[in-house]
Amino acid sequence: MGPALPGTDAEAVEGGGGGASPLRHRAGPTQALAPNALTLPTAVLFALLAGLLLNVMPCVFPILSLKALGLANAAVSGHARRHGLWFLGGVLATFVALACVLIGLRAGGAALGWGFQLQDPIFMGGLALLFFVLGLNLLGSFEIGGHLQNLGGSFAGREGDAGAFFTGAVAVIAATPCTIPFMAGAMGFALAQPALVALFVFGAMGLGFALPLVALSFLPTLQRLLPKPGAWMQTLKEGFAFPMFVTAAWATWIVGEQVGAVGVLVVMVLATALGFVVWALRTFKGPIGRSISILVAGLAVLAVIGATRPPSLEPQAWSPEQVEELRAQGRPVFVNFTADWCVTCQVNERSALSSARVARAFGDRGVVYLKADWTQRDSTIAETLALYGRSGVPLYLYYSGSEGAQPVVLPQLLTEGAVLEAIQD
Repeated sequence: MGPALPGTDAEAVEGGGGGASPLRHRAGPTQALAPNALTLPTAVLFALLAGLLLNVMPCVFPILSLKALGLANAAVSGHARRHGLWFLGGVLATFVALACVLIGLRAGGAALGWGFQLQDPIFMGGLALLFFVLGLNLLGSFEIGGHLQNLGGSFAGREGDAGAFFTGAVAVIAATPCTIPFMAGAMGFALAQPALVALFVFGAMGLGFALPLVALSFLPTLQRLLPKPGAWMQTLKEGFAFPMFVTAAWATWIVGEQVGAVGVLVVMVLATALGFVVWALRTFKGPIGRSISILVAGLAVLAVIGATRPPSLEPQAWSPEQVEELRAQGRPVFVNFTADWCVTCQVNERSALSSARVARAFGDRGVVYLKADWTQRDSTIAETLALYGRSGVPLYLYYSGSEGAQPVVLPQLLTEGAVLEAIQD
């Protein structure tokens, strides 16, 4: 006997004597089939339908629309069918790759489902940068492959084949945040099956996803329905840049939710560096442009390393009462008046207050590290700054453990040596 449908009484399926009904309750028409209630043909059908519906998702539709319009040009040159097949290859390869990773991780005990890669802030940051670059391309900041249909960057190859392949891959990546009707049942069934069956279901979804464009590339009748190429395509192309930027902003917001403001800062720094590299390569031809690009990329990487390096010192919250209490105990105190929007403060913290030497010196001498955060208005911090003739941050004070000793005011451009010298003296 097959598996019970959701909403059935499992104990009543066999039905006792006396002519009892074999089912006391049937699933209502609005109830979805549980994954284990599906058969392989049904799961494949659901996967195909889900793939078809993914084509109209907001993040995917602009990419596919541009590719469809590009096929109008390809049809003129007689390459539409080949482009369609390369696009299909990119879609299937990406779906199968995602499926392999997902199946492998689940086999290792990880509780993951569709869109698992979106839980990784590194992947989401990369997705934000990818769509940012695609947006720049659509606005004409640089050309990818030299033609509208080649959304493959340096991947664009002979007659745009690699560009079509890469377009399929990007479209699948753009579709991964979406969960649509039919997908849950198909994915649930696939992930409960052996690996080969699961790959077959994922492949069916990829086939459904690619089917409209492949059909368009193979059927001249459909191609004739496309509008003729013209100047309007450039305007449409530029307009589609803005959904790309919205997607980049959404992915950046997700990074912020996952790892906080530092993650957003990293994405923005890398996006700025990418924008500068695009400008430099376009403005300075040859080795000069490449050298500038390499330099900027290196600086961006160093900035990211500095921003993500964990602090060696764990601060306590500052208050005047806390300072007085610690001083009454004879404890040395180092106070950092700072703010998240203060660039000098952030540089000082990364360069002078995050080293192992400073952390070790604080520990050896029992120095208590307090942070006065002025990111938002705080009248107590403002009054304390005014006492030392400051109208803003940064301000660094060191109170020795000696009774009645006045605090040492450290330089605003802080160095590791200045901190060590102050606490040693």
